[in-house]
Amino acid sequence: MVEAPDSQRLAGLRQRAVADRILAVGVSVLLSSMHLVKPMNWLATATAVTAVMLAGCTQAVSQPATTKPKTTAPPVTNTVMQKFQKPPPAELKRKLTRMQYEVTQNSATEPAFRNEFWDNHKPGIYVDIVSGQPLFSSLDKFDSGCGWPSFSRPLATNDVVERSDHSHGMDRTEVRSGAADSHLGHVFNDGPAPTGLRYCINSASLRFVPVEQMEQAGYGAYLAPFVKAGLYKPRDANALKR
Repeated sequence: MVEAPDSQRLAGLRQRAVADRILAVGVSVLLSSMHLVKPMNWLATATAVTAVMLAGCTQAVSQPATTKPKTTAPPVTNTVMQKFQKPPPAELKRKLTRMQYEVTQNSATEPAFRNEFWDNHKPGIYVDIVSGQPLFSSLDKFDSGCGWPSFSRPLATNDVVERSDHSHGMDRTEVRSGAADSHLGHVFNDGPAPTGLRYCINSASLRFVPVEQMEQAGYGAYLAPFVKAGLYKPRDANALKR
């Protein structure tokens, strides 16, 4: 089977963006009208909202991703991550926003185009909001037109766990963080080259660390690609080689 050129893949994604934006408007209308819904009808309304949002994070023909990208795990320098123990639910509820908790712990889906990082173009890395585990890089982020942050690959495949997801009548591949078991989103095989994958991730699952703050935050081991790309000039060039 001959794969479509990368330009055709992105064109297809952008064509679906129009439908995604319509879905996003539908979500907004439903959410804004919830204060008018009687308590007994809340479950039906919530179900409708979930269905609308999930429709935007799937392919035209839903199918699981089948090929994992080849990545090499860089050394983790964040000592907090090395000793991480997941807090109990009560503590997580205090530390996280309601949306962050629902997404990471209950596999909810945030609204498309109304989330923190879908159009963030700054250089840096994205870490798990619960554990601080490094997950994705802005160097692998691309505009898929779906309204959620999209990446062609994770920083390290071992840090992102894949699970079969047959919920809502669809066959998808869910992705979760390795350390905290946070729900992140789903991965599809309609992304750009070289991986051909699209990791569709909830912003609520992520914390963004700008490249200029990575070393101070304990993520200095991940700076080398940004230096190579000319996006960061290290204070001590030899430190990145050690």
